[in-house]
Amino acid sequence: MDAAGEIEWRVTPGLSPYAETLAEMEARAGAIRAGDARELVWLLEHPPLFTAGTSADPAELFNPQGFPVFAAGRGGRYTYHGPGQRVGYVLLDLEKRGKDVRHFVHCLEGWVIDALGRLGVSAFRAEGRIGIWTHGPRGEAKVGAIGVRVRRWVTFHGFAVNLAPELSHFSGIVPCGIAEFPVTSLDEMGVSSRQQHFDLALAAGFCDFLAALEGGAGKA
Repeated sequence: MDAAGEIEWRVTPGLSPYAETLAEMEARAGAIRAGDARELVWLLEHPPLFTAGTSADPAELFNPQGFPVFAAGRGGRYTYHGPGQRVGYVLLDLEKRGKDVRHFVHCLEGWVIDALGRLGVSAFRAEGRIGIWTHGPRGEAKVGAIGVRVRRWVTFHGFAVNLAPELSHFSGIVPCGIAEFPVTSLDEMGVSSRQQHFDLALAAGFCDFLAALEGGAGKA
C-alpha cells in the first residue's frame, strides 16, 4: 500500500463543535505517536467562533458578534472559523517524513495553493505574510489561513480556506494580525464554492503533497 493509502481521509458533515474537535485531534496525535492510530486528514466546518494562537494579541480581538473564543494551542494569532469555510486538520508523523517543520508548512501551503488552482483561483504565498493569498474583487486579499502545531513530531491543526463564509464575521478580529489587506472567498470571486469541489481538488493533489514533503525535507 502506498503512503497516501495508509492515511485516513475523513470528511465530517455539518458543523463540528470546536472544543470536542480539538480534544479528539490532540488525542489522535498522541495515538499516532504511540503507533496506535493511522495518520489523518480531517475535513470539516465549525460554527462561528474565533481561535487564539500562541501569539494572539488581545488588542486584535473586538468580537462585536459575541462569538466564543478558544485557545487553540497552534502557532499564529486570531483566526475565524465558521460555516462556509473548509477546515483541514492534517495529522502526519514527521519523524518518518524528514523532521522539518518549516518544510512541512511550505508543502502544506503548496497543497492548498494547488487545490485552489484546480478550481481556477490563482493563489500564492506573500513574502512576510502568513496565509494563502489571491487577487480578489477588492485587490490583494487573504483566502486561506495556515496554523500548525507539532508535538513529538506529529503535526496537527492545519489550514482553513474561505469557500463561502460570511465575510463580515472577520471584522471581529485582525485576521492573523494583518490589518492592511482584506479577506476574500471563492464565493466573492465568483468561483464555485461547493465543498465537494474543493475536497476533490485537495484529494487530487494529495499524493504530490506527500511526495514533496517526503522528498525535500531540509530544502524549503
